[in-house]
Amino acid sequence: QVQLVESGGGLVQAGGSLTLSCAAPSLSVSAFSRYDVAWYRRAPGNARELVTSLSRDGLLRYGDSLRGRFSPSRNDLGKIHSLHMKSLKPEDTAVYYCNLRSSTGADEYWGQGTQVTVSS
Repeated sequence: QVQLVESGGGLVQAGGSLTLSCAAPSLSVSAFSRYDVAWYRRAPGNARELVTSLSRDGLLRYGDSLRGRFSPSRNDLGKIHSLHMKSLKPEDTAVYYCNLRSSTGADEYWGQGTQVTVSS
């Protein structure tokens, strides 16, 4: 079983920035590099939604209205991917989950979730 370890959540004022990280210590570098990486979030009372995804080939996708404020990155040698968030708004408050998914979808792993709270 692949374990993903998230870090970087917390409380920030509106307009502030945070960077979330997701490490996959049990994977080899070659294995990690074959996965697409993504971030999802779930706000209270809402369904889980895509924040960003970054494929192993560099294809980038964003959830609705999030382009420009959220920037994903991946470091395959470090087996880690990150999400830099800026100009945060109270409506960005949610639990954020990192995700690794193979291109076929046959293998998929989730982080434990990290709380991001944006105060007004």
